[in-house]
Amino acid sequence: MGYKPFDLTGKVALITGGNSGIGLGMAQAIAEAGADVAIWGTNPAKNAAAKAELEKTGRKILALECDVGDEAAVEASFARTLDAMGRVDGCFANAGVGAGRSVPFHEYDTALWNKVMRVNLDGAMYTLRAAAKHMVARGGGGRLVGTASLAAIEGAARNEHYSATKGGLISMLQSIAVEMARYGVTANAILPGWIETDMTANSIANPKFSGNVMPRIPMRRWGTKADFGGIAVYIMSDASAYHTAESFVIDGGYSLF
Repeated sequence: MGYKPFDLTGKVALITGGNSGIGLGMAQAIAEAGADVAIWGTNPAKNAAAKAELEKTGRKILALECDVGDEAAVEASFARTLDAMGRVDGCFANAGVGAGRSVPFHEYDTALWNKVMRVNLDGAMYTLRAAAKHMVARGGGGRLVGTASLAAIEGAARNEHYSATKGGLISMLQSIAVEMARYGVTANAILPGWIETDMTANSIANPKFSGNVMPRIPMRRWGTKADFGGIAVYIMSDASAYHTAESFVIDGGYSLF
């Protein structure tokens, strides 16, 4: 029999922010590898479109409307996910928001700070906590994953709120990895570079920005959602059972050049 650790048949993945961008790219690959997939998003139209696209894989797909910054909504949505899917083997806390506008740090207001914290850090904690509780109670291990950013490890001027959430997410996942290892649960972070998504569309479309950034990407292209399929399947698979507390940088070499 051939080596088949990447066959995800029988597994279930939950991906927040899974209706577009990086989240949808991960969901697509995971479903194609044989897993059933639940996606959460705040936009009903995007949820419906993503569900229809993912169902072409022949897998069972669930799409729920959920604001991860709402603790009660996360708990209710996770319960609905378990009712529909039976289990969650891998949870990808991928939902996130950007700064929205560029403001000097010394002009920040608390509302702007809290807006980003609410989704990117608090929402990730609520999501990962619900999944961890389920995995411990169920037994048999699991995968906890958070989508961070290069902003966590590089200075991102006028993005202190965003970088704080992503740096905090990495640190949280490292602590989770140590604590949850006894249960066979791994915890890892994914750090995207400059990827073509709705969040980065305005920046990438700016000629000055793209002219400055593109020469710094050794691969000489923007990343796409499909570039996150392989890492998602690997993390979900049995092949990654001993790989935990990692920060997977997916940036075409940008951070090293």
